[in-house]
Amino acid sequence: MDNLQFIIPGKPEYLTMIRLAIGSIATTAGFDLDACEDIKTAVSEACKNVSCHGFDGFSDKYELQCNVEKGRIEIIIKDDCDEHTLQKLAKPCQNCPKEGDLGIFVIQSLMNEVTFGKEEDGHKSIRMVKFL
Repeated sequence: MDNLQFIIPGKPEYLTMIRLAIGSIATTAGFDLDACEDIKTAVSEACKNVSCHGFDGFSDKYELQCNVEKGRIEIIIKDDCDEHTLQKLAKPCQNCPKEGDLGIFVIQSLMNEVTFGKEEDGHKSIRMVKFL
């Protein structure tokens, strides 16, 4: 199994870099163009959910772990900080619903397995798996 890890500043402008990296990893793992787009979209939504939704500011940093095996990619995104101090220029997601969020629906519809977690310290995580 190949394992890749990224520590990402919570700034939204890094989402493009993450999308490019995940697309490259998924292509290398053998996923076709449509599946790669699905994975990239799910990862974008998961990153936003973990680093932003429900907080007054963006997460100072979060972690993305990608495990690639033959016929399978597993992506785990988790909040990796104790503060959300990066200022939001606009705050449309301060009142995001905790359940039934459209982003959650998107993630669940695009990936084969999805698990949402919350640690005792309040850190959120999302684990997603896609099969060939």
